[in-house]
Amino acid sequence: MSALISTVRDLHRRKARERRALALAEGIRLIEEALEAGIEIQGVLAGPALDATPRGQALRAGLTAAAVPIEAVTDDELVELADTEHPQGIVAVISPKAWTTSDIRVAPAHPVLVLDGVQDPGNVGTIARTGSAFGAAGLVALSGTADLLNPKTLRGSMGALFRLPAVHLSDAEFLAWSRRAGVALWATDAGGEDIRRVAPPAALVALVLGNEGAGVRPELRAASARRVAIPIAAGTESLNVAVAAGILLHEVTRGR
Repeated sequence: MSALISTVRDLHRRKARERRALALAEGIRLIEEALEAGIEIQGVLAGPALDATPRGQALRAGLTAAAVPIEAVTDDELVELADTEHPQGIVAVISPKAWTTSDIRVAPAHPVLVLDGVQDPGNVGTIARTGSAFGAAGLVALSGTADLLNPKTLRGSMGALFRLPAVHLSDAEFLAWSRRAGVALWATDAGGEDIRRVAPPAALVALVLGNEGAGVRPELRAASARRVAIPIAAGTESLNVAVAAGILLHEVTRGR
């Protein structure tokens, strides 16, 4: 077994990703985004399926031009090594940017997204993608939130996490940072103010989105300057957290 294949196998584990500061990117689109964002690609496993389309051929040429090591494997081997059923003939080992809170530059109409125990990697990735589209300043993942480098998170973000500053913080670290930065917390709460009737904030704001089932924890709601809600029709239990993020971002950035 080659060193690259061994690394790919290892990076399916969160502890290995954290220890090595590496992650997996799969599929043509995501690896195109990594190249464009200047993400360091340490090596690529490529199967025959990569060369089945002009786009795949162009990606191979781009990787070769960037002097990225490419190791040939069969398509069956790649499927066995990949996180997805259809990796499009390519899996890459990447070295993501090591973001810190200093990279999160909150400004009026450019809120930071705070995820409180959002467990589904697909939701986390979609929220990052939506946040990037609305000009969010960054993303903070609190305890219980899916790993930002999980392969499903990266795929869901469609490359947004290569550009959007995103960090894991403890509650204490986040609250201390928000105080230093002068950022007010707006927590989602079913009993909060109708977001449609709240004027877009002129101050610096962090939108706190809670766990898919339990919502925002009481201690974070208590620390919030404002609690906001999205009104929904009677008989509807709730909105998906990623959908809610998009609606809230639209409201707090309108008129920007």
